[in-house]
Amino acid sequence: MSYNTDPFTYEVIKDSLISTGEEMFIALARTSMSPIIYEVLDYACGLTNKKGELVTLGNGVTGFIGMLSFMVKETLKTYGDDIHEGDVFILNDPYNGGGSHLCDVGLVLPIFEDGELVAFVANKAHWTEVGGKDTGSMSTNSTEVYQEGLQFPCIKLFDKNVKNEAIIKIIESNVRFPQLSIGDMWAQIASLKTGERRIKGLCKKYSTDAILESMDRFLDQGETLTLKEIAKLPNGVYEVEEWIDDDGITDDLIPVQLKLTITDDEFICDFRGSSPQVQGPINSSYTGLVSAVRTIFLAITNPSQEVNDGAFRPLKIITDEGSIISAKRPAPVSMYWESMLYGTEMIWRALAPVLPKRLTAGHLLSVCVVIMGGKLPEKDENFLIVEPSVGGWGAADDFDGDTGQFCISDGQTFNVPVEIAEHTYGIEVEEFSMRTDGKGAGKHRRGSGAVRTYKALTDGQFFTGSFGHHKSNTWGADGGHEGSNNEFLFVKADGTVDGPYGKYNQYPLNKGDKVVLRTATGGGYGDPKARSREAVARDLKNGIITSEQAQNVYGYEQSN
Repeated sequence: MSYNTDPFTYEVIKDSLISTGEEMFIALARTSMSPIIYEVLDYACGLTNKKGELVTLGNGVTGFIGMLSFMVKETLKTYGDDIHEGDVFILNDPYNGGGSHLCDVGLVLPIFEDGELVAFVANKAHWTEVGGKDTGSMSTNSTEVYQEGLQFPCIKLFDKNVKNEAIIKIIESNVRFPQLSIGDMWAQIASLKTGERRIKGLCKKYSTDAILESMDRFLDQGETLTLKEIAKLPNGVYEVEEWIDDDGITDDLIPVQLKLTITDDEFICDFRGSSPQVQGPINSSYTGLVSAVRTIFLAITNPSQEVNDGAFRPLKIITDEGSIISAKRPAPVSMYWESMLYGTEMIWRALAPVLPKRLTAGHLLSVCVVIMGGKLPEKDENFLIVEPSVGGWGAADDFDGDTGQFCISDGQTFNVPVEIAEHTYGIEVEEFSMRTDGKGAGKHRRGSGAVRTYKALTDGQFFTGSFGHHKSNTWGADGGHEGSNNEFLFVKADGTVDGPYGKYNQYPLNKGDKVVLRTATGGGYGDPKARSREAVARDLKNGIITSEQAQNVYGYEQSN
């Protein structure tokens, strides 16, 4: 492009583009209907250039880092020249166009100025319901995607500002909570319209040429910064094999593998040889894999860098089509993160020994999703909980692990506060505490997992959970001890205990029954005997470890 914006104007425009993504993000939270959006922040908003390259991202869920640009590129591929001002596209196809699972519904809006296509704004948000065989549209035992809800293959929700009433009626007739799903759809549209207004305003203020050139420059800047960081990494080939718990249908362990090659200017992730797609719903789309890899790639190269597609140009991702991390239709995908996260995990584990200042020991490695529903007490209405769970992160070579944080693919999300949960849902939160199991010892100890107990207040409730990393513990680093696993169990009103489990679909609960959720404690870093005596005494005082653990694991002798 021959146009050249002066450096000062470019910086102002760049910051304005970044703030546009953030403003879209805030607008969606403030107008949404579902706690999974306005409390948890399970969504992302972004701006792409007219070629579909991500320019800026307002992001709650890191698991969407790779998806918005794929959504826009699918829109361009599907509609070509049939894209007009006033169009809004809807899509959630897991296999094409930036899909993850069907609950994550994407919207795309093109931005025109003086008849010229300038950019796109897009967002993806978790709808509480998109239909399917089970309430919440996520199942641990689905065997094909058709059981998991409505599929939207990049279609026009608005055509030149004319609403597609048929699509909305189809949604209303197929979801169990239409007020929530349709309300969230309108919130997404409001967010896109906010972004459209801001970009149009920038075009008027600085000229369309200045905006187009600044977007291209911002992408090039992202690439330059990343290349500088890749040059600092230790060149080499790193190979890792991991095992996923199971697919929810059989108990078989599932192999995934990585060959990672780092050169002076490329970061090549080769996942070929991983398991073919499986019968159960833990298959991941290719875009899910891309997002997982991009997340850890940013952590390794430049965690503070603004996210745009330029930053990922040196990143290469190779995998077999039809694999568990690049599934094809009709593979079920509702619990896709249980395999997607291994795209992050294997790179993390391969490079942790050589990048101790960037990478910690292992963490909970699962969204640990909770889906729980039934009747509200004293009301003839149903409730539905859909939320991730917090857990423990691993220690680093110079600090202890974080306690009660979401897994890496959930990013900057939050749990539903106890007060809101008890007010909104038909449950009582009996306990929400640290899981002080003493695992994950080290010179720097792990972060604790969490224990959360829900008691049903009505008969006829159900619970579905997918807690991956149930069959293995989080890993320690540099002599640090393993952490623990993720699990949940049921305590009936009569005291009978059932479990623990890693996956269960639609477990029946009656009034007084409880579900106890236990998320993993992270891995430790370094020899526990090297931990400072002051730190061990503090952990003992705070109840994080027992006196026996202090003595036997850390070699700590209490003075009389």
